[in-house]
Amino acid sequence: MNGTYDVIIIGGGPGGLTAGIYTSREKLKTLLLEKELCGGLLGITDLIENYPGFADGIKGMDLIAKFKRQAERFGTKINEFEEVRRVEPSKKKMLIETGKGKYNAYTLIVATGSIPKMLNIPGENELRGKGVSYCATCDGPLYRNKDVIVVGGGNAAAGEALFLTQFARKVILVHRRYELRATKILQERLRENKKIELLLNYIPVSIKGKDFVDAIIVKNKETNEEKKIETAGVFISAGFSPNSKFLEDIIELDSFGYIKTNEQMETSMPGIYAAGDVRAKKVRQIAVACGEATIAAISVRDYLKEIKGG
Repeated sequence: MNGTYDVIIIGGGPGGLTAGIYTSREKLKTLLLEKELCGGLLGITDLIENYPGFADGIKGMDLIAKFKRQAERFGTKINEFEEVRRVEPSKKKMLIETGKGKYNAYTLIVATGSIPKMLNIPGENELRGKGVSYCATCDGPLYRNKDVIVVGGGNAAAGEALFLTQFARKVILVHRRYELRATKILQERLRENKKIELLLNYIPVSIKGKDFVDAIIVKNKETNEEKKIETAGVFISAGFSPNSKFLEDIIELDSFGYIKTNEQMETSMPGIYAAGDVRAKKVRQIAVACGEATIAAISVRDYLKEIKGG
């Protein structure tokens, strides 16, 4: 056994790190487990403009570094590259098992976020990493002076398309509806950018290429007409799926796999809390995740007082 903690936080994105700041400041023995590097989706976002306090915006990695430094300053122990495989709840202490060891904890805050959805069309999986990408910030510089496709219509897709114009010769944004879901300001920027072309009411059918992507087939939803667009890369931004599978037999999830909580961020299992993009809700933003994590941390503090006394 690797130790006993007042609280173990699973996930090193803005929600998880905010929870760590609050629990550590309450002098609760806190361990944060992150399966990769801290950051989550924030870590691969180029520019954050809607998080308060940064009038000119801030790079995603710079913001996450500030979160991490602040959590560590107050005493949060952060273990990166340690993925949680199993959670075994009990009335007193729960068992958390990772690929590197086992831990006991009185409470658990789940802030595991979500992962990009696949389109599940021919060629997508075969050409993943060979022209098919889910992260413009990661792979955008590889497409300098080339034509690329972005699939999606929300804020993430709009941000990806705008970011890619720094490198690509042309960016075609393919969306399955006539209207984008992105905020008005992002839609304005898309339409003002001469490098961006909007292809609305089209859906991707397949991605073509032998060793690397060389084209995508799209279909008009009204006419069913298909057309082939030559491209060097396809960036997919089609929504997200929650990282909650390891908890599906332990706590209550909604039909999409998101964790159900009350306003105190309590799940259906006493001692387990959830915050951030893994939680069932309408709005998924950094500021929202931080607010939920704050509530979860305070709920943990109160719960521990109740079960431990004092």
